[in-house]
Amino acid sequence: MSLYSLIRPILFSLPAESAHDLALKSLRLALQTPAARRFADKQFQSSPFGNLKRFGLSFRNPVGLAAGFDKNGAVADSLCALGFGFIEAGTITSEAQPGNEKPRIFRLPRDRALINRLGFNNAGAKAAVRNLKQHRPDCVLGVNIGKARKVPIDKAIPDYLKTFAAIYHVADYVAVNVSSPNTPQLRDLQQPEMLADLLGALQARNRELAGESSAHSSKPILLKISPDLTEAQIESIVEVALHAKVAGIIATNTTVDRPGLRSASSRVEACGEGGLSGAPLAHRSNEIIALIYRLTNGSLPIIGVGGVFTAEDAWEKIRAGACLIQIYTGFIYEGPGVVRRINEGLRRLLTKEGFVSLDEAVGSRALATSA
Repeated sequence: MSLYSLIRPILFSLPAESAHDLALKSLRLALQTPAARRFADKQFQSSPFGNLKRFGLSFRNPVGLAAGFDKNGAVADSLCALGFGFIEAGTITSEAQPGNEKPRIFRLPRDRALINRLGFNNAGAKAAVRNLKQHRPDCVLGVNIGKARKVPIDKAIPDYLKTFAAIYHVADYVAVNVSSPNTPQLRDLQQPEMLADLLGALQARNRELAGESSAHSSKPILLKISPDLTEAQIESIVEVALHAKVAGIIATNTTVDRPGLRSASSRVEACGEGGLSGAPLAHRSNEIIALIYRLTNGSLPIIGVGGVFTAEDAWEKIRAGACLIQIYTGFIYEGPGVVRRINEGLRRLLTKEGFVSLDEAVGSRALATSA
């Protein structure tokens, strides 16, 4: 029995957002010194695959923390010490905003799921930059950016550009969030023409900022998409993404669907609107990963997210076409030891299935399915 299995009932007795805030404060307190973080890193770190090269960056393992847990980059260094190969901070908007009214996070333990309608609550880009400079993680750092709620959809591009420029120098890669269901009209930006304009503007600004920096190399831009898309819509998005030369796709965000939940319907209805994450999302996420992999012949890196609790869950995403994995709900339910368990389990699965390297396994089931 792990320590977290003893602590989790206490955390789960609190309102979900209160438990989340307590977890952030505890991490900050427990791992505030470099010595404490080095000690934690020795306990939790597992790098069984060596350094993995993805879109010009080097990852010490394939398991990352998805955006949403550390919205302001306040504990990115502490989270990295729990064994993650990369941390994605955010979602960050140009200005501070409170998000939607509370309560806005709900647990569905029978389904190993969460429903949230947070609405990009964050302290704004300037505060996030200050935090990330102070709490720079010792791993790859992604920064997830989104549209401010008060900004109308026809003014979205200047708003994204403002946030992009603000966080540019602290991010190793930038994730463009156009897929949260909790900001009105945000998902409209997945329409091909609007998406092409947005990505084109971001890439142009990317080149400008790279030319002004000492590195002279642009930042990888990744696109985070919704699971609530048709196959035709995904095909259009992939075409736009390839034309815009994005570095990769994050598949997927949360869903507004409520597929086959075991929780009582009254409990689900009481949660209200919001994005569902966790185990019920796994199958749909894997379908989309495999579709993108086939559409691009494996040429576009995919970060797989949605319903990863175990090494077997991660393995399904890798076989579908993901070259990196992110967790969020699985981290909340399983605790900090989950990262090491997933990495070590992936190593065993790789050997068992007869693959020499992780890269060799990426997309192997997607290709078999399409044959």
